[in-house]
Amino acid sequence: MSRDTKAPVPTGQTPAVAPGVQPAPATAAVREPLLTPTFVLAWVVNFFQYLIFYILVTTMALYAVRSFAASDAVSGFASSAFVVGATLARLVSGYLVDVLGRRRMLLIALVVVVIACALYLPAGSLPLLITVRIVHGFGYAFASTATMTIAQSVIPASRRGEGTGYFALGATLATAIGPALGLFLVGSFDYTWMFWTMLVTAVLGLVLGLFLREPLAQREARAQAAHDKTRTRFSLSDVAHPAVLPIGCFMLLVGLCYAGVITYLNAYAVDRGVTTGAGLFFLAYAVAMLIMRFVLGRVQDQRGDNVVVYLGLICFAVALGILAVAHQDWQVVVAGAMTGLGYGTLMPASQAIAVSAVPPHKLGTGISTLLLLMDVGVGLGPIALGILLSATGFGTMYTVLAVVVVLAAVFYYAVHGRHDVAKHGRLVASEQ
Repeated sequence: MSRDTKAPVPTGQTPAVAPGVQPAPATAAVREPLLTPTFVLAWVVNFFQYLIFYILVTTMALYAVRSFAASDAVSGFASSAFVVGATLARLVSGYLVDVLGRRRMLLIALVVVVIACALYLPAGSLPLLITVRIVHGFGYAFASTATMTIAQSVIPASRRGEGTGYFALGATLATAIGPALGLFLVGSFDYTWMFWTMLVTAVLGLVLGLFLREPLAQREARAQAAHDKTRTRFSLSDVAHPAVLPIGCFMLLVGLCYAGVITYLNAYAVDRGVTTGAGLFFLAYAVAMLIMRFVLGRVQDQRGDNVVVYLGLICFAVALGILAVAHQDWQVVVAGAMTGLGYGTLMPASQAIAVSAVPPHKLGTGISTLLLLMDVGVGLGPIALGILLSATGFGTMYTVLAVVVVLAAVFYYAVHGRHDVAKHGRLVASEQ
Protein backbone atom coordinates (compact mmCIF):
# COMPACT_ATOMS: atom_id res chain seq x y z
CA MET A 1 0.00 0.00 0.00
CA SER A 2 1.37 3.41 -0.92
CA ARG A 3 1.84 6.19 1.57
CA ASP A 4 -1.13 8.11 0.13
CA THR A 5 -3.55 5.20 0.48
CA LYS A 6 -5.55 5.23 3.71
CA ALA A 7 -7.54 2.37 5.13
CA PRO A 8 -11.03 3.23 6.32
CA VAL A 9 -11.36 3.91 10.03
CA PRO A 10 -14.34 2.38 11.85
CA THR A 11 -16.87 4.79 13.30
CA GLY A 12 -15.88 6.18 16.69
CA GLN A 13 -12.22 4.96 16.45
CA THR A 14 -9.00 6.76 15.69
CA PRO A 15 -6.29 5.36 13.42
CA ALA A 16 -3.06 3.95 14.82
CA VAL A 17 -0.09 6.33 14.74
CA ALA A 18 3.54 5.28 14.29
CA PRO A 19 6.00 6.15 17.07
CA GLY A 20 7.41 9.63 16.74
CA VAL A 21 4.63 10.81 14.45
CA GLN A 22 2.42 13.61 15.74
CA PRO A 23 -1.20 12.36 15.72
CA ALA A 24 -3.91 14.43 14.13
CA PRO A 25 -6.35 16.12 16.49
CA ALA A 26 -9.02 13.69 17.71
CA THR A 27 -11.85 15.90 16.56
CA ALA A 28 -10.59 15.81 12.99
CA ALA A 29 -10.37 12.03 12.96
CA VAL A 30 -13.94 11.46 14.13
CA ARG A 31 -15.75 14.43 12.62
CA GLU A 32 -18.08 12.46 10.39
CA PRO A 33 -21.01 13.99 8.46
CA LEU A 34 -24.03 14.83 10.57
CA LEU A 35 -26.59 16.61 8.38
CA THR A 36 -27.16 13.75 5.95
CA PRO A 37 -30.31 13.56 3.76
CA THR A 38 -31.77 10.85 6.01
CA PHE A 39 -31.19 12.96 9.13
CA VAL A 40 -32.72 16.07 7.57
CA LEU A 41 -35.81 14.24 6.29
CA ALA A 42 -36.32 12.56 9.67
CA TRP A 43 -35.97 15.98 11.32
CA VAL A 44 -38.67 17.53 9.12
CA VAL A 45 -41.07 14.61 9.54
CA ASN A 46 -40.60 14.73 13.33
CA PHE A 47 -41.12 18.51 13.33
CA PHE A 48 -44.45 18.10 11.53
CA GLN A 49 -45.64 15.58 14.15
CA TYR A 50 -44.74 17.89 17.02
CA LEU A 51 -46.23 20.90 15.24
CA ILE A 52 -49.60 19.13 14.95
CA PHE A 53 -49.40 18.09 18.59
CA TYR A 54 -48.76 21.63 19.85
CA ILE A 55 -51.44 23.14 17.61
CA LEU A 56 -53.97 20.82 19.23
CA VAL A 57 -52.75 20.91 22.83
CA THR A 58 -53.70 24.58 23.16
CA THR A 59 -57.07 24.38 21.39
CA MET A 60 -58.73 21.03 22.11
CA ALA A 61 -60.14 21.77 25.56
CA LEU A 62 -61.88 24.95 24.41
CA TYR A 63 -63.05 23.22 21.22
CA ALA A 64 -64.75 20.52 23.33
CA VAL A 65 -66.48 23.19 25.42
CA ARG A 66 -67.68 25.27 22.47
CA SER A 67 -68.66 22.42 20.17
CA PHE A 68 -70.08 19.87 22.62
CA ALA A 69 -70.80 21.92 25.80
CA ALA A 70 -68.35 19.73 27.70
CA SER A 71 -67.57 20.36 31.36
CA ASP A 72 -64.12 21.49 32.43
CA ALA A 73 -63.18 17.96 33.53
CA VAL A 74 -64.42 16.30 30.34
CA SER A 75 -62.89 18.95 28.10
CA GLY A 76 -59.60 18.42 29.90
CA PHE A 77 -59.81 14.71 29.19
CA ALA A 78 -60.61 15.44 25.53
CA SER A 79 -57.27 17.20 25.40
CA SER A 80 -55.28 14.69 27.50
CA ALA A 81 -56.76 11.62 25.74
CA PHE A 82 -53.99 12.14 23.20
CA VAL A 83 -51.38 11.57 25.93
CA VAL A 84 -53.27 8.48 27.13
CA GLY A 85 -53.07 6.97 23.64
CA ALA A 86 -49.43 7.93 23.26
CA THR A 87 -48.45 6.47 26.64
CA LEU A 88 -50.18 3.16 25.89
CA ALA A 89 -48.47 3.00 22.50
CA ARG A 90 -45.05 3.56 24.09
CA LEU A 91 -45.40 0.16 25.79
CA VAL A 92 -44.92 -1.62 22.45
CA SER A 93 -43.72 1.02 20.01
CA GLY A 94 -40.01 0.40 20.56
CA TYR A 95 -40.41 -3.36 20.29
CA LEU A 96 -42.38 -3.16 17.04
CA VAL A 97 -40.03 -0.59 15.53
CA ASP A 98 -37.08 -2.89 16.26
CA VAL A 99 -38.81 -6.08 15.07
CA LEU A 100 -40.86 -4.95 12.08
CA GLY A 101 -38.44 -2.31 10.81
CA ARG A 102 -38.10 1.42 11.34
CA ARG A 103 -39.24 2.61 7.95
CA ARG A 104 -42.19 0.23 7.81
CA MET A 105 -43.49 1.29 11.22
CA LEU A 106 -42.89 4.94 10.38
CA LEU A 107 -45.03 4.76 7.25
CA ILE A 108 -47.80 2.87 9.07
CA ALA A 109 -47.75 5.45 11.86
CA LEU A 110 -47.82 8.37 9.42
CA VAL A 111 -50.85 6.85 7.67
CA VAL A 112 -52.59 6.52 11.05
CA VAL A 113 -51.80 10.18 11.80
CA VAL A 114 -53.23 11.27 8.44
CA ILE A 115 -56.42 9.27 9.06
CA ALA A 116 -56.76 10.69 12.58
CA CYS A 117 -56.29 14.26 11.36
CA ALA A 118 -58.93 13.68 8.68
CA LEU A 119 -61.38 12.32 11.29
CA TYR A 120 -61.28 15.50 13.37
CA LEU A 121 -63.45 17.16 10.73
CA PRO A 122 -66.46 14.78 10.79
CA ALA A 123 -66.21 13.89 14.51
CA GLY A 124 -69.66 15.07 15.58
CA SER A 125 -69.79 14.00 19.21
CA LEU A 126 -67.57 14.16 22.26
CA PRO A 127 -67.00 10.36 22.48
CA LEU A 128 -65.93 10.35 18.82
CA LEU A 129 -63.57 13.26 19.42
CA ILE A 130 -61.98 11.49 22.39
CA THR A 131 -61.61 8.31 20.33
CA VAL A 132 -59.90 10.24 17.54
CA ARG A 133 -57.57 11.83 20.08
CA ILE A 134 -56.55 8.41 21.45
CA VAL A 135 -55.94 7.03 17.93
CA HIS A 136 -53.95 10.13 17.05
CA GLY A 137 -51.86 9.64 20.21
CA PHE A 138 -51.11 6.07 19.12
CA GLY A 139 -49.94 7.18 15.69
CA TYR A 140 -47.91 10.06 17.12
CA ALA A 141 -46.08 7.77 19.59
CA PHE A 142 -45.08 5.29 16.88
CA ALA A 143 -44.11 8.05 14.45
CA SER A 144 -41.96 9.90 16.98
CA THR A 145 -40.24 6.69 18.11
CA ALA A 146 -39.53 5.65 14.52
CA THR A 147 -38.23 9.05 13.38
CA MET A 148 -35.96 9.38 16.41
CA THR A 149 -34.63 5.86 15.83
CA ILE A 150 -33.99 6.60 12.16
CA ALA A 151 -32.18 9.83 13.00
CA GLN A 152 -30.10 8.17 15.71
CA SER A 153 -29.11 5.37 13.33
CA VAL A 154 -27.27 7.87 11.09
CA ILE A 155 -25.78 10.08 13.81
CA PRO A 156 -22.08 9.24 14.28
CA ALA A 157 -21.41 7.86 17.76
CA SER A 158 -18.72 10.47 18.32
CA ARG A 159 -21.26 13.27 17.69
CA ARG A 160 -24.21 11.73 19.54
CA GLY A 161 -24.88 14.67 21.84
CA GLU A 162 -24.50 17.24 19.06
CA GLY A 163 -26.73 15.34 16.65
CA THR A 164 -29.39 14.63 19.26
CA GLY A 165 -29.42 18.31 20.18
CA TYR A 166 -29.93 19.37 16.58
CA PHE A 167 -32.71 16.82 16.20
CA ALA A 168 -34.41 18.15 19.33
CA LEU A 169 -34.57 21.60 17.73
CA GLY A 170 -37.58 20.37 15.76
CA ALA A 171 -39.59 19.90 18.94
CA THR A 172 -38.33 23.26 20.22
CA LEU A 173 -39.49 25.10 17.10
CA ALA A 174 -42.84 23.32 17.30
CA THR A 175 -43.16 24.47 20.92
CA ALA A 176 -42.74 28.07 19.80
CA ILE A 177 -44.80 27.92 16.58
CA GLY A 178 -47.55 25.39 17.30
CA PRO A 179 -49.53 27.07 20.10
CA ALA A 180 -49.37 30.48 18.43
CA LEU A 181 -50.40 29.04 15.06
CA GLY A 182 -53.30 27.14 16.61
CA LEU A 183 -54.62 30.21 18.41
CA PHE A 184 -54.17 32.32 15.26
CA LEU A 185 -56.12 29.90 13.08
CA VAL A 186 -58.95 29.61 15.58
CA GLY A 187 -59.07 33.34 16.30
CA SER A 188 -58.75 34.58 12.71
CA PHE A 189 -60.69 31.80 10.96
CA ASP A 190 -62.29 28.81 12.71
CA TYR A 191 -61.64 25.26 13.86
CA THR A 192 -62.32 23.87 10.40
CA TRP A 193 -59.40 25.85 9.02
CA MET A 194 -57.23 24.54 11.85
CA PHE A 195 -58.18 20.91 11.15
CA TRP A 196 -57.51 21.32 7.43
CA THR A 197 -54.11 22.86 8.20
CA MET A 198 -53.26 19.86 10.37
CA LEU A 199 -54.40 17.43 7.69
CA VAL A 200 -52.24 19.09 5.03
CA THR A 201 -49.27 19.04 7.42
CA ALA A 202 -49.83 15.34 8.16
CA VAL A 203 -50.02 14.51 4.44
CA LEU A 204 -46.77 16.40 3.81
CA GLY A 205 -45.15 14.38 6.59
CA LEU A 206 -46.33 11.13 4.98
CA VAL A 207 -45.03 12.17 1.56
CA LEU A 208 -41.62 13.04 3.00
CA GLY A 209 -41.62 9.77 4.93
CA LEU A 210 -41.81 7.88 1.64
CA PHE A 211 -38.35 9.23 0.72
CA LEU A 212 -36.64 7.96 3.91
CA ARG A 213 -34.89 5.06 2.16
CA GLU A 214 -31.11 5.13 1.96
CA PRO A 215 -28.85 4.60 3.77
CA LEU A 216 -31.49 3.43 6.22
CA ALA A 217 -32.28 0.21 4.32
CA GLN A 218 -28.69 -1.01 4.51
CA ARG A 219 -28.40 -0.18 8.19
CA GLU A 220 -31.66 -1.93 8.99
CA ALA A 221 -30.63 -5.04 7.07
CA ARG A 222 -27.52 -5.44 9.23
CA ALA A 223 -29.36 -4.63 12.45
CA GLN A 224 -32.21 -6.99 11.60
CA ALA A 225 -29.80 -9.85 10.85
CA ALA A 226 -28.20 -9.50 14.27
CA HIS A 227 -31.61 -9.01 15.82
CA ASP A 228 -33.08 -12.23 14.42
CA LYS A 229 -30.22 -14.35 15.75
CA THR A 230 -30.85 -13.45 19.36
CA ARG A 231 -34.58 -12.76 19.63
CA THR A 232 -36.73 -15.34 21.36
CA ARG A 233 -40.02 -13.85 22.49
CA PHE A 234 -41.53 -10.63 23.76
CA SER A 235 -40.46 -9.78 27.31
CA LEU A 236 -40.56 -6.92 29.79
CA SER A 237 -37.16 -5.75 28.53
CA ASP A 238 -38.88 -4.95 25.22
CA VAL A 239 -41.16 -2.51 27.06
CA ALA A 240 -38.52 -0.95 29.30
CA HIS A 241 -34.90 -1.61 28.40
CA PRO A 242 -32.93 -2.21 31.63
CA ALA A 243 -29.98 -0.09 30.48
CA VAL A 244 -32.25 2.94 29.94
CA LEU A 245 -34.31 2.61 33.14
CA PRO A 246 -31.88 4.64 35.30
CA ILE A 247 -31.77 7.71 33.03
CA GLY A 248 -35.47 7.19 32.30
CA CYS A 249 -36.35 7.34 36.01
CA PHE A 250 -34.25 10.48 36.26
CA MET A 251 -36.29 12.05 33.47
CA LEU A 252 -39.50 10.88 35.17
CA LEU A 253 -38.57 13.12 38.12
CA VAL A 254 -37.66 15.98 35.80
CA GLY A 255 -40.88 15.47 33.81
CA LEU A 256 -42.93 15.65 37.01
CA CYS A 257 -41.39 19.07 37.69
CA TYR A 258 -42.04 20.21 34.11
CA ALA A 259 -45.67 19.13 34.51
CA GLY A 260 -45.99 21.71 37.26
CA VAL A 261 -45.00 24.38 34.76
CA ILE A 262 -47.06 23.49 31.69
CA THR A 263 -50.17 22.39 33.61
CA TYR A 264 -50.58 25.31 35.97
CA LEU A 265 -48.87 28.21 34.20
CA ASN A 266 -52.13 29.86 33.09
CA ALA A 267 -53.77 29.57 36.51
CA TYR A 268 -50.53 30.78 38.10
CA ALA A 269 -50.45 33.80 35.79
CA VAL A 270 -54.00 34.80 36.72
CA ASP A 271 -53.34 34.29 40.42
CA ARG A 272 -50.14 36.37 40.39
CA GLY A 273 -51.30 38.93 37.80
CA VAL A 274 -48.52 38.08 35.32
CA THR A 275 -50.52 37.06 32.25
CA THR A 276 -48.28 39.06 29.90
CA GLY A 277 -45.18 37.31 31.19
CA ALA A 278 -46.88 33.92 30.93
CA GLY A 279 -47.75 34.68 27.32
CA LEU A 280 -44.05 35.20 26.57
CA PHE A 281 -42.88 32.26 28.71
CA PHE A 282 -42.62 29.66 25.95
CA LEU A 283 -41.20 32.13 23.46
CA ALA A 284 -38.36 32.80 25.90
CA TYR A 285 -38.09 29.04 26.45
CA ALA A 286 -37.70 28.35 22.73
CA VAL A 287 -35.25 31.20 22.06
CA ALA A 288 -32.95 30.22 24.93
CA MET A 289 -32.94 26.57 23.90
CA LEU A 290 -32.40 27.36 20.22
CA ILE A 291 -29.33 29.44 21.00
CA MET A 292 -27.74 26.93 23.37
CA ARG A 293 -28.50 23.82 21.27
CA PHE A 294 -25.78 24.83 18.81
CA VAL A 295 -23.24 24.64 21.64
CA LEU A 296 -24.30 22.18 24.32
CA GLY A 297 -24.49 19.07 22.14
CA ARG A 298 -20.86 19.41 21.10
CA VAL A 299 -19.87 20.15 24.69
CA GLN A 300 -21.60 16.94 25.79
CA ASP A 301 -19.61 14.89 23.27
CA GLN A 302 -16.28 16.49 24.11
CA ARG A 303 -16.55 17.18 27.84
CA GLY A 304 -19.02 14.54 29.02
CA ASP A 305 -22.67 14.29 30.00
CA ASN A 306 -22.19 15.81 33.45
CA VAL A 307 -21.32 19.32 32.27
CA VAL A 308 -24.54 19.63 30.29
CA VAL A 309 -26.84 17.75 32.66
CA TYR A 310 -25.75 19.63 35.78
CA LEU A 311 -26.06 22.93 33.92
CA GLY A 312 -29.60 21.96 32.93
CA LEU A 313 -30.48 20.95 36.48
CA ILE A 314 -29.15 24.20 37.94
CA CYS A 315 -31.05 26.30 35.40
CA PHE A 316 -34.27 24.34 35.93
CA ALA A 317 -34.03 24.63 39.72
CA VAL A 318 -33.44 28.38 39.38
CA ALA A 319 -36.45 28.68 37.04
CA LEU A 320 -38.72 26.95 39.55
CA GLY A 321 -37.32 29.11 42.34
CA ILE A 322 -38.11 32.26 40.34
CA LEU A 323 -41.67 31.06 39.73
CA ALA A 324 -42.07 30.46 43.46
CA VAL A 325 -41.46 34.15 44.25
CA ALA A 326 -42.29 35.99 40.99
CA HIS A 327 -44.91 38.75 40.97
CA GLN A 328 -43.77 40.65 37.87
CA ASP A 329 -43.97 39.82 34.18
CA TRP A 330 -40.25 40.10 33.50
CA GLN A 331 -39.52 37.56 36.21
CA VAL A 332 -41.80 35.02 34.51
CA VAL A 333 -40.07 35.65 31.16
CA VAL A 334 -36.68 35.04 32.80
CA ALA A 335 -38.09 31.84 34.29
CA GLY A 336 -39.16 30.80 30.79
CA ALA A 337 -35.65 31.30 29.45
CA MET A 338 -34.16 29.40 32.39
CA THR A 339 -36.65 26.57 31.81
CA GLY A 340 -35.46 26.39 28.21
CA LEU A 341 -31.88 26.12 29.41
CA GLY A 342 -33.00 23.62 32.05
CA TYR A 343 -35.66 21.18 30.88
CA GLY A 344 -34.93 22.00 27.24
CA THR A 345 -31.32 20.96 27.79
CA LEU A 346 -32.06 17.85 29.84
CA MET A 347 -34.34 16.29 27.22
CA PRO A 348 -31.83 15.88 24.34
CA ALA A 349 -28.97 15.22 26.76
CA SER A 350 -30.89 12.30 28.26
CA GLN A 351 -31.81 11.01 24.80
CA ALA A 352 -28.13 10.90 23.87
CA ILE A 353 -27.35 9.01 27.08
CA ALA A 354 -30.18 6.52 26.47
CA VAL A 355 -29.19 5.84 22.86
CA SER A 356 -25.55 5.28 23.85
CA ALA A 357 -26.66 2.71 26.44
CA VAL A 358 -28.29 0.27 23.98
CA PRO A 359 -26.99 -1.71 20.98
CA PRO A 360 -27.94 -0.47 17.48
CA HIS A 361 -30.66 -3.08 16.95
CA LYS A 362 -32.40 -1.97 20.18
CA LEU A 363 -32.52 1.75 19.42
CA GLY A 364 -36.30 1.75 19.16
CA THR A 365 -36.76 0.08 22.53
CA GLY A 366 -34.23 2.37 24.18
CA ILE A 367 -35.87 5.53 22.87
CA SER A 368 -39.40 4.37 23.66
CA THR A 369 -38.33 3.46 27.23
CA LEU A 370 -37.06 6.98 27.84
CA LEU A 371 -40.12 8.61 26.26
CA LEU A 372 -42.48 6.33 28.19
CA LEU A 373 -41.01 7.31 31.55
CA MET A 374 -40.96 10.99 30.57
CA ASP A 375 -44.64 10.74 29.60
CA VAL A 376 -45.45 9.09 32.93
CA GLY A 377 -43.82 11.97 34.80
CA VAL A 378 -45.53 14.66 32.74
CA GLY A 379 -48.86 12.81 32.64
CA LEU A 380 -49.18 11.70 36.27
CA GLY A 381 -47.42 14.69 37.82
CA PRO A 382 -50.47 16.99 37.76
CA ILE A 383 -52.45 14.54 39.93
CA ALA A 384 -50.07 14.77 42.89
CA LEU A 385 -49.27 18.42 42.22
CA GLY A 386 -52.96 19.33 42.19
CA ILE A 387 -53.30 18.01 45.74
CA LEU A 388 -50.17 19.88 46.83
CA LEU A 389 -51.34 23.08 45.15
CA SER A 390 -54.76 22.98 46.80
CA ALA A 391 -53.18 22.53 50.22
CA THR A 392 -50.33 25.04 49.97
CA GLY A 393 -50.43 27.40 46.96
CA PHE A 394 -48.19 28.17 44.00
CA GLY A 395 -45.21 29.44 45.97
CA THR A 396 -44.84 26.29 48.02
CA MET A 397 -45.53 24.00 45.07
CA TYR A 398 -42.76 25.50 42.94
CA THR A 399 -40.39 25.51 45.91
CA VAL A 400 -41.03 21.79 46.45
CA LEU A 401 -40.43 21.15 42.75
CA ALA A 402 -37.10 22.99 42.93
CA VAL A 403 -36.15 20.63 45.76
CA VAL A 404 -37.22 17.65 43.62
CA VAL A 405 -34.82 18.85 40.90
CA VAL A 406 -32.01 18.86 43.47
CA LEU A 407 -32.96 15.31 44.48
CA ALA A 408 -32.98 14.36 40.80
CA ALA A 409 -29.40 15.63 40.57
CA VAL A 410 -28.38 13.32 43.42
CA PHE A 411 -30.15 10.41 41.72
CA TYR A 412 -28.45 11.20 38.40
CA TYR A 413 -25.02 11.13 40.01
CA ALA A 414 -25.77 7.77 41.63
CA VAL A 415 -26.96 6.05 38.44
CA HIS A 416 -24.84 7.73 35.75
CA GLY A 417 -22.89 10.84 36.70
CA ARG A 418 -20.15 9.00 38.59
CA HIS A 419 -19.15 6.93 35.54
CA ASP A 420 -16.21 7.86 33.29
CA VAL A 421 -18.23 8.45 30.10
CA ALA A 422 -20.35 10.98 31.98
CA LYS A 423 -17.26 12.75 33.29
CA HIS A 424 -15.03 12.77 30.21
CA GLY A 425 -17.21 12.46 27.11
CA ARG A 426 -17.58 9.99 24.25
CA LEU A 427 -14.69 11.38 22.22
CA VAL A 428 -12.27 10.72 25.07
CA ALA A 429 -13.82 7.35 25.82
CA SER A 430 -13.44 6.27 22.18
CA GLU A 431 -9.72 7.04 22.30
CA GLN A 432 -9.07 5.02 25.45
